Amino acid sequence: MKVKLIARISMALLTARLRQTIVAASGVTFSITMFISLLSFMGGLNDLLDNLILNRTPHVRLYNEVLPTRIQPIAGSTYYSGAYHFVRHVKPKNQLLEIRNSDAIIKALKKDPNVRGVAPKNMVPIFYNIGAIYLTGVINGIDVDAENKLFTFQDYVVEGKSSDLKNIPNSIILGIGAARKMLVQIGDNIQITTSSGERFPLKVVGFYQSGIEEADKVQSYTTLSTSQKILGKPVSYVTDIQIKLFDILMAPLLAKRYNSVFGAEAIDIQTANAQFNTGSSVRTLISYAVGITLLIVAGFGIYNILNMMIYEKMDSIAILKATGFSGRDVNAIFITIALTIGLVGGALGLIFGFGLSALIGEIPFNSSSLPTVKTYPINYNPKFYLIGAVFSIITTYLAGYFPSRKASRIDPVDIIRGK
Repeated sequence: MKVKLIARISMALLTARLRQTIVAASGVTFSITMFISLLSFMGGLNDLLDNLILNRTPHVRLYNEVLPTRIQPIAGSTYYSGAYHFVRHVKPKNQLLEIRNSDAIIKALKKDPNVRGVAPKNMVPIFYNIGAIYLTGVINGIDVDAENKLFTFQDYVVEGKSSDLKNIPNSIILGIGAARKMLVQIGDNIQITTSSGERFPLKVVGFYQSGIEEADKVQSYTTLSTSQKILGKPVSYVTDIQIKLFDILMAPLLAKRYNSVFGAEAIDIQTANAQFNTGSSVRTLISYAVGITLLIVAGFGIYNILNMMIYEKMDSIAILKATGFSGRDVNAIFITIALTIGLVGGALGLIFGFGLSALIGEIPFNSSSLPTVKTYPINYNPKFYLIGAVFSIITTYLAGYFPSRKASRIDPVDIIRGK
């Protein structure tokens, strides 16, 4: 095949219809630009929402669930062994929320090669005292260093420092919603009441804002030792063990293993956030569907332009075939034209898509519920650019293939006779 000659003829046909060529390339450029921008923005939005929920959620959580006793005392009686047992109004078994042997469990987890980190936690239901008014709340007793390392706790402390919890005895970081209701400032002292009726004074050293308004009205944070002091429990008292893994996909399997080995309830992140993950998948699917639709529309534009070019260049095609060019050569000419449009338009689209994404990423995003987010989120995943480049080539190839088949089957004798 006369590669150089075919390339020269293709370029001649492209420049002869320069305006149509520019229109076709512009269609591809616009489609790729919007495809990249849309996926980058939606990817960034999904990352933002994922981080908002998943970064604050352990991959596996160990805890004790209050459940009825599975085997009732009557089942252990030999006297009624052959009888049917009808037990109504079964009460939960009398057990504490404390995880037994929590120290040994934490040590064992830290030695597990699948575990990136472990953070013990106490959840203490309390009431915030505002004069004669009591507001329900939850204090999370945490290991501050572990929370900062595994759950980026400091990023959500909008006023004050998380380290003050360790340095100042009997201190608390209030949820921003609870703080606004109580009209307190950093340095103020508040009173809380436990479910058993005990009162405990705490000093406010910071405000916490997760971005979930209802949660910020209820939850607050203190150190693990302070929460144990509030409850009047020993230093070994732990109600939750939060586990971060190196591979999040192993969470369901490891949750089952930890449940059987440690004898505590275990829930994995996929189960705990199933609806949230479904929403992210749907948003991503919609983004891909819209972007690919844009590329297909651009492909139809190239197809129509090449069809018109073939109709207008019947004489040239007849001369080419009469002078020894085969149908395969003519086919190659028009596919080369289509791929040139696709490559040029696709390359420009990738550049403009990156530029538009960067521009969107600089637009200020001010939201009181998301104080850590300053601009619109953008995900510069190379996968988006690779998909856009490959799809632009495939679309333009198919757009050129069918008109080129038509051109390759033209009989030069019929054209000359018709003229």
